[in-house]
Amino acid sequence: MTGTDVDLVVAGAGGGLAGALRAAQLGARVLVVEANEHFLRGNNTSMSTAMVPGAGSRWQRDAGIDDSPERFLADIAAKTHGDFATPVAEALAGVSAELVEWLADHAGLPIELPTDFHYPGHSAQRVHSIPGRHGARLLRHLADAVSAEPLVDLMVPARITAARTGVVTVSYPDGGEEEITTRALLLATNGYGANRELVAEYLPEIADAEYHGSEYSTGDALRIGATFGAQKSYLDAYQGHAGLSAEARTLVTWTVVMHGGFVTTVDGRRFGDESTGYSEYAATLAAQPGSTGWLVYDERIHDASLAFGDYVDVVESGAPRRAESVADLAATIGVPADTLQAELDEAAAVAHGELARDRFGRTEFERPLAAPFYAVRILPALFHTQGGLTVDRHARVLGSDGEPIPGLYASGGAAVSISGHGAAGYLAGNGLLPALGLAYLAAAHTAATLPTVKGNR
Repeated sequence: MTGTDVDLVVAGAGGGLAGALRAAQLGARVLVVEANEHFLRGNNTSMSTAMVPGAGSRWQRDAGIDDSPERFLADIAAKTHGDFATPVAEALAGVSAELVEWLADHAGLPIELPTDFHYPGHSAQRVHSIPGRHGARLLRHLADAVSAEPLVDLMVPARITAARTGVVTVSYPDGGEEEITTRALLLATNGYGANRELVAEYLPEIADAEYHGSEYSTGDALRIGATFGAQKSYLDAYQGHAGLSAEARTLVTWTVVMHGGFVTTVDGRRFGDESTGYSEYAATLAAQPGSTGWLVYDERIHDASLAFGDYVDVVESGAPRRAESVADLAATIGVPADTLQAELDEAAAVAHGELARDRFGRTEFERPLAAPFYAVRILPALFHTQGGLTVDRHARVLGSDGEPIPGLYASGGAAVSISGHGAAGYLAGNGLLPALGLAYLAAAHTAATLPTVKGNR
């Protein structure tokens, strides 16, 4: 490949690599253009916990889990209160099982289905991952598969700065530029989380929180899409996270909560139902004094959370405080012991069935917390935006007339997601599923229209 006259240009080497690989497997010639030379550790896919929902997968069948795309779609509708991009959600729910099986069979990922806890909002255990549950490992597998594919070239570092029908302009760090002809363009550049002006405009409730995502997510897709007259929708949607370690600056993981942990303010008091979800709880935490708090749990939960690479990083940083008693933990983190004990007692009462729900409406604590105890100071964070260019079920970008713009596709944070408005509609995996799934759908649609296709290899 010479870098010109390709079938598909993919802008972004995160989830877009799934589209590049799928298109090449279908016979298309692909060029991936990536701005970040450290993308294997520095983009949002690599920063994820490698969670991909798959409704009706073979791993679910093997585990005896009854699930379907319809059930998944119902969960999306419930979490978003019925306000979401319906065609996109229908397409992603429908292809989700096929996607995770393709990731295993054709991209070489060691897919597994964790069943040790339930993620908020999912009525079935459908969130697949890989050992270590870390996005950097997932992305490495995809990158290795792409590097072994002769029909894919990777151009790094380089950035698509302009595009028109059939032509993209690629700019290089030294100031040089090159025009490349292509039959199709897939915008997989993530959202606008690193663009503080856009975040302040569309996401004021989380604008002052720490941004924990790629510095290259500045809204390139919105800018390029505008030159084509593309529609935009749900720009106020985002994934937040309330579990960013203040010291390690990496995720503690919300598994700690789902196993029975809880969050307090700096004075040791709980302030809401943590089980609603880590995304919406980011804004709830941001509204507390100092925009910080403590995640409190025990050694049982600590041991269970070691399955996550992010949590291992937190532990290795020395961020968790450990204590043999409530009084010692309270003294260590600087909160009143009687206040902390009261929170532990209420959680234990729910766990024992003595209370149907706590004062915030939380109905489930896996077990009462028991010594030794742990605590990690946490911060709220913006992980990535969820609104973007309006696309159809094939990931085709729609113009102002509602019709697909020929040859233009979008995936992941560059496209509208399935999380509705704000942060409350986010389900675990709603970041990677559109990133990988829309790229996968775009590749299939692109390849089906290309004269170069030789068939699925």
